[in-house]
Amino acid sequence: MAKNIDTVADIIDNIRRIFQVVNEQSKRAEKDTGITGPQLWAIKTVAEFAPIKGVDLARRMHLHPTTIVGILDRLDARGLVIKTRSTVDRRVVEVALTESGKALASSSPEVAQGLLVKGLETMSSDKLIRILDGLDELVGILGAKEVEPRLIRSPEVNIRDES
Repeated sequence: MAKNIDTVADIIDNIRRIFQVVNEQSKRAEKDTGITGPQLWAIKTVAEFAPIKGVDLARRMHLHPTTIVGILDRLDARGLVIKTRSTVDRRVVEVALTESGKALASSSPEVAQGLLVKGLETMSSDKLIRILDGLDELVGILGAKEVEPRLIRSPEVNIRDES
C-alpha cells in the first residue's frame, strides 16, 4: 500500500510540474512578446519552415487547419506574418514572417507546447502508446473525455477532424 501511495504522489507531483512549466512559459511568452503561447509557437514553427502552407503548419503543430486560420489571422493583424494565396489554387495559403515576426522569433524563448511536440515526435511508438494510455486514464478519472481541447492560455480550441 505504501508503494502505491508513493507512486500516486510521484504522479501528482509530475502533473504539477507539467502544469507549472507550461503555465510559466506561456505567461512569460505573453509578457515578453504580447502574444499568446500558441501564437508564438506558430511564429517559431513558421520561422523554422518558411514559407510554409497553412495546412502544413497545422500538421506540424498537430492542430486542425481551422484552428491555424484563427491564429494566423491574429498574427497577420499584428503585422507578424504575411499570408499569400496560391495563384494556382486560391484555397492554398503560404505563410512567411515579416521582419517584425523574424525579430520576435529569434528573440523569444521556446514555447512549452513546441518543446512537448518535438520531444514526443522523437519517441518510439511503444513509449507514445504508453503515454497516451496513461493520459487517457487520467482524462477518464477527471471525467474530461468530452472537454474541448483548448490551447494553453489561449481562446483557441483545437477542432478535431472526426473522419
